[in-house]
Amino acid sequence: EMHYEVANPRNPSADRFVLSKGHACPILYAAWEEAGLLTHDDVLSLRKVDSDIEGHPTPRLSFIDVATGSLGQGLSCAAGMAYVGKYVDKSAFRVYCLIGDGESAEGSIWEAAAFSSYYKLDNLVAIVDVNRLGQSQATQLGHDVEAYARRFAAFGFHSIVVDGHSVEALLNAYKEARNTKNQPTAIIAKTFKGKDISGVENQDDWHGKPVPVEKADEIRAILKSTKRHNWQIKAPPNDAPDTKLSFGNIHLSSPPSYKLGEKIATRAAYGTALVKLGDSSKRIMGFDGDVKNSTFSEKLLKKYPDQFVECFIAEQNLVGVAIGAGTRDRVVPFCSTFAAFFTRAADQLRMGAISFANVKCVGSHVGVSIGEDGPSQMALEDLGLFRAIPKGVVFYPSDAVSTERAAELAANYHGIVYIRTSRPATAVLYSGDEKFEIGKAKVVRESPNDKVLLVGAGVTLYECLKAQEELAKSGVHAAVVDLFSIKPIDTELLVKQAQRVGGRVVTVEDHYQAGGIGEAVSAALSDTGNVRVRSLFVKDVPRSGPPDVLIDLFGISARHIVDAVKNFH
Repeated sequence: EMHYEVANPRNPSADRFVLSKGHACPILYAAWEEAGLLTHDDVLSLRKVDSDIEGHPTPRLSFIDVATGSLGQGLSCAAGMAYVGKYVDKSAFRVYCLIGDGESAEGSIWEAAAFSSYYKLDNLVAIVDVNRLGQSQATQLGHDVEAYARRFAAFGFHSIVVDGHSVEALLNAYKEARNTKNQPTAIIAKTFKGKDISGVENQDDWHGKPVPVEKADEIRAILKSTKRHNWQIKAPPNDAPDTKLSFGNIHLSSPPSYKLGEKIATRAAYGTALVKLGDSSKRIMGFDGDVKNSTFSEKLLKKYPDQFVECFIAEQNLVGVAIGAGTRDRVVPFCSTFAAFFTRAADQLRMGAISFANVKCVGSHVGVSIGEDGPSQMALEDLGLFRAIPKGVVFYPSDAVSTERAAELAANYHGIVYIRTSRPATAVLYSGDEKFEIGKAKVVRESPNDKVLLVGAGVTLYECLKAQEELAKSGVHAAVVDLFSIKPIDTELLVKQAQRVGGRVVTVEDHYQAGGIGEAVSAALSDTGNVRVRSLFVKDVPRSGPPDVLIDLFGISARHIVDAVKNFH
């Protein structure tokens, strides 16, 4: 059914296959052996430590686009691929996603289903393997295939019920799917686990277990009696545009053009940067969760509507779709919402790291400084979440200039990047030609007489600057560092500055302690002798109130910084 190129499974025009029920991967490996890509020895290296034939598939293999195994995520990724195929590449490639009946209990499956029908992804086919059995017991619906069909139909799919053991029925269903326009197709395949194997078929307690060796002859006989098909691999049409993304060469269309001291919210500067990146590359795509007028990603929508995708209030699907869209380097996805709501998609982000995904996450409305909206909207855990992602990059820009440059750096880094933006307007600190780098901080205040180092980012950088001025009145000189790159962190600069001031360091953050700036700086300085780090952070569940009042109430204002320095023993 699929069009693909054996020697180059990631051909941009080739059909995509997502095995959402990743535990079924031995069958996929066997299929690629039959196709001629894998050898028999390759397949028999399953789960060995020196083999890429892993227990659940990952993109270490050339025919895998996204890692699966944490159930319920494959359809979102497949929908992202299908969206790019239909609306960006305008290619004929189709996307197939095999879903387990057990994993269809996950809400993210239905978020993806709603997205897919809303955008009329008629190039997407979901195949639901309804074998009735989960891992520990029967699934919710058992073999009620009509119920599955009704559910997918209710979400806007064209539903087809088939005997999943009939190749002819499946091929007819795929043909029907090809001829279905303006809606995705769900093929509901009724199957029996352990089909035709005596004592195994349709029985509990066989999940993840090999059949007894004495059944081998029986299974061989079944296979030999099965009708053989002469498969003919169909080449892809090669109709996807040849748009090799040149990472490292994606630029803002113009440098930041703010006046020093001008007050601009970093979330607003992010929207400006997104437009400038969209000016220079039509492969910059914005994805948002119905908060685009607060994250300011709507700026991209207004100028380049074809480069923006509204994913609505479904953050797990938002991240999954963006990850899928970024596969095969077809687009650079910028995914934005309130930073607090990325925690809903923590598992999608975790799996994104396993997928070596290229996705940029931008979280606004961080910390107590958002003010009156209250604690449900205040991201106070997000740095910990994103710092934990292997090979991920975390930026926390403090002004409009550094925000635009953070977005530019993110677009050119192949991997997961998080940019933390703030709600309050903050003064521009840097000129438009200031250079920013991954892993580099900025010293914004220093003197030969400094006796303490203040480290902040975002709104707390400005509190550090206020504290520095207040301390100077009493003859205490402090250096101030804008951390900017939280991960990787600028260990060299921190060590140098900490040693220069005599080893006294105060960190200040609009975040809880766990996973935050204080812990990051402490880790960076842990091998440096005679250095002590004192951290100010949000210590309790916050409440609604004016931003300045909350910053002071929760102990991260200039007043508290001054006290911390004066009481630093």
